[in-house]
Amino acid sequence: MFFPAKTATFLLVAASLAAPAAGAQSSSSSSSSNPQSSSSMENDQRAPARPSVGQSTPGGAAISLETSEPLFYLSAALNACGYDADLENSAPVRKAIRDEINQSLASATPAARDHRDALCGYIREHRLADPGLNLAQYISLSLYLSPPPQLTPTVEETQLPPDSTQVVNILPLLRTFAEDINLHAIWVTHRGDYEALVDKVHDPLTKAILDTNIYLHLPISSYDGRRFLVVLEPMLAPSTTNARIYGTDYIVVVSPSGNPLGQVHMDEIRHTYLHYEIEPMVYARASAMDRLLPLLKTVQTAPLDFTYKSDISAFITENLIKSVEAHTMDTGFEKPRRPSQVRQRSDMTGYEAALANWERQSETVRRKQVDLDIRQGWVLAGYFYDKLAQMEKDGVSLKEDIAEMVYGMDVDREKHAAEQVVFLPEGSHDFVKRAPRQLKGMELAEIKLMKGDVDGASQMADEALKANPNDPQANYLAGRVELVQGDPEAALTHLNKTLTLAKDPRTLAWTHIYLGRLYDIARDPEQSGDHPERTKAIAEYKAALAVRDSQPDTKAAAEKGLKEPFLLPRRAEDNDNEPLDPSGKAEKDAYRPPSPQ
Repeated sequence: MFFPAKTATFLLVAASLAAPAAGAQSSSSSSSSNPQSSSSMENDQRAPARPSVGQSTPGGAAISLETSEPLFYLSAALNACGYDADLENSAPVRKAIRDEINQSLASATPAARDHRDALCGYIREHRLADPGLNLAQYISLSLYLSPPPQLTPTVEETQLPPDSTQVVNILPLLRTFAEDINLHAIWVTHRGDYEALVDKVHDPLTKAILDTNIYLHLPISSYDGRRFLVVLEPMLAPSTTNARIYGTDYIVVVSPSGNPLGQVHMDEIRHTYLHYEIEPMVYARASAMDRLLPLLKTVQTAPLDFTYKSDISAFITENLIKSVEAHTMDTGFEKPRRPSQVRQRSDMTGYEAALANWERQSETVRRKQVDLDIRQGWVLAGYFYDKLAQMEKDGVSLKEDIAEMVYGMDVDREKHAAEQVVFLPEGSHDFVKRAPRQLKGMELAEIKLMKGDVDGASQMADEALKANPNDPQANYLAGRVELVQGDPEAALTHLNKTLTLAKDPRTLAWTHIYLGRLYDIARDPEQSGDHPERTKAIAEYKAALAVRDSQPDTKAAAEKGLKEPFLLPRRAEDNDNEPLDPSGKAEKDAYRPPSPQ
């Protein structure tokens, strides 16, 4: 169950301000931030929306601070089985509950201790090398469980977060363990301790949310199908913040420290909240992102995760978030206070001089942070930092200004500036994603095609098809490579075969789009009236929309194909008055795969 008591007062702030509904980009990610782990992140994956976590009330608040009994049960089980991370810095309630569990086990029957051993054996067998990812799989599972004593998944197993499916079979062992030691009674006994910690986090969290929205000139919305949820669990390590995006739910799981009591990593909560506010604005303009794709080539050697090297919308979002954080960071200098009473002109003169000095000192610190962000791969941090400064000066909201930021960008200029950057060997620790992983197979081939290495991508596709002619991703890649190489017949064969093999909605939708483009360029543009090839193309574009991939770029490409036939960019040898493309690059780019989601 989720405690609603302390949520209510926080939600009054949110409910008292109305905001227009914003469309959300469906996604799923899971991660942990842990200073003791060099990398404890999971790769951000865009996927169809999942059922909401916990309970949500239409017309209620979009932002809440809660506790969860299923999460408590799994956290207690981990503690009973040797999870001691950051115990010395935890709130006192963690040690108290551990002691009570140990006392219950000491007086329990031999069968109860055997049950505990079986539970711990399962946890050991499923331990991951990365402590953050190991913890994340249990947190992911807890967010999709019904309240005790049932503790059953609230969705089909195929709809559970991918990492949680690795440990879902812990549930029978957990139910038995909880019954043996009467874990629910321990939970009820310490409910007051949990509420007291929620009280301590409530006001700083409210201030962080309000300050962020004031800076962005955005109201806090009531529930519109999207939620920002902070879950407090003191049985976990205070050094760990676990953030994830499930469908339209943005969730942060935190543990308060013991000294000072109740302190959490508010900067990491705020970072996730910036994702919640900014992502819908960026993804709503996904159709305008294609012109920014050349920027991704400039960061292929930067210390960024695969997501940000391949997904332009995710890359733009993170750059914008970094810029907001630079503008609003604590620079270490105290801002002068305006005199409450001005008795003579010198009072204001002194204040204005002190304020100007503070601004100079703070701007120096902020610029150093932006420079660091750029060298870590966020090459648009400087561009957005300057744009946000102008936004502040104009007194407009980010929602009003973001279109100009995106559409007005001089891509060639920013690309040239990015090419001059010498990247650091290690990047920043973005905890709202998975750990970087070694690319292999078709993932690596997709990157080769995106970079323009058509021959390398073709070779990998051929090798994969020799090993398995029915590999859907290999057929999909081969078809697009053949389009770039000017072999439409072979492309048609591989793309049609992809339709019979693929299950992924995005692959299916874009296969239909590429087939539609193939039929469009096969028609005779001089022929008047309905053309059979155009009829086929329209059918493919409609089929792409029917797949309901849910991604804005898919919808935009299919609708554009329905509106007008796809035309190849003109080459130099066409020798007419149309815009020329001597290298044929534009034609290749037209068949370049969309950014992996």
